[in-house]
Amino acid sequence: MKTKRFSVLQLILAVLLTAVVLTGGGLLALRAVVGQGGLALLEGLFLVHTRFVGDYDTAAVVDAALEGMVDGLGDRWSYYLTAEEYEAQNQRRKNQYVGIGVTVNYEREEGLLILEVTEGSPAAQAGLLAGELITAVDGQSLAGEARYDGADRIRGEAGSTLSLEVRAQTGQTRTVEVRRAALDSDPVEYELLEGQVGYVKLSNFYENSARRLEAAVTALQEQGARALVFDMRDNGGGYLTELTDMLDFLLNEGPIFISRDRQGHETVTESDADCVDLPMAVLVNANTYSAAEFFAAELQERGVAVLVGEPTSGKGYSQQTFPLPGGSAMALSTGAYFTGSGKSLIGAGLTLDREVEPSGEGDAQLDAALELLKP
Repeated sequence: MKTKRFSVLQLILAVLLTAVVLTGGGLLALRAVVGQGGLALLEGLFLVHTRFVGDYDTAAVVDAALEGMVDGLGDRWSYYLTAEEYEAQNQRRKNQYVGIGVTVNYEREEGLLILEVTEGSPAAQAGLLAGELITAVDGQSLAGEARYDGADRIRGEAGSTLSLEVRAQTGQTRTVEVRRAALDSDPVEYELLEGQVGYVKLSNFYENSARRLEAAVTALQEQGARALVFDMRDNGGGYLTELTDMLDFLLNEGPIFISRDRQGHETVTESDADCVDLPMAVLVNANTYSAAEFFAAELQERGVAVLVGEPTSGKGYSQQTFPLPGGSAMALSTGAYFTGSGKSLIGAGLTLDREVEPSGEGDAQLDAALELLKP
């Protein structure tokens, strides 16, 4: 916590409000710009900065006020981000993360078991190997319940170093110094399944996702794929441009996305005649959201894909993120969107061709999709 003090911005606000109080004309002018509610917010902030007797964190006060403002909209798709949250979101949307380049799991009580080491990563350069166990980070043991905090301890600022205690499969232990770095995260996984069905798992619609999906589909076609399954389960969406680039690549000529702004102006995004002429299926679940949900809806509407899985949420507004002074940001719903035929998903979600609950063993949803794609 820190003691309250005036910043330059607060001083300007104080002068402004003082002038408003002293001059009725100034008050009318300010009210015309921000409204009665906006004027109350400004005055509330002014009173906190000039009258509150206790210590407080200025950033926390502003964050709470802005978050409350967004919550007051009653829109489940708009949200507020603190400076730290906004920075982390921007990092994710680059399909990058800061770390050392290891994939781990928690099955061993003694620490984190390394499943995979990314080629060329700091972990690879430090000599870490799959099958080894990370037992401590910066001298703090990862045994027992502490191992579930291990991944968070390994993350940090790019360029910073950390010390790992590592146990080899032979039982020998050693200390390894590793420097964290910003690493690319591939949003696409793919493989050719039995029956010449191409399987494409997409984790998000952020930077480079359309390019990676196109490369995956092209590779599968070259391997002889006769059909495609797109796995959109647990995909939280992303950028509109990545979505429409994917739809343009997959679908033939026609409208693929319609957006309507606050003034009622419509923008229609069209696909060209080039397309991927293969039968398709899309796997979805309750966490198939935003662009991922729309992707499935548009493929189904065009008659090229069947939808398999669980009901979705029915999102129909797109958000624009507005950076704010101090590093925070406000993401507001600024457009309603519709499928190429003009259908909104709000309140309805997707119409499934086959509803399938996840199974304890195997993948019943994928099995159902493969069955529907049989010639």
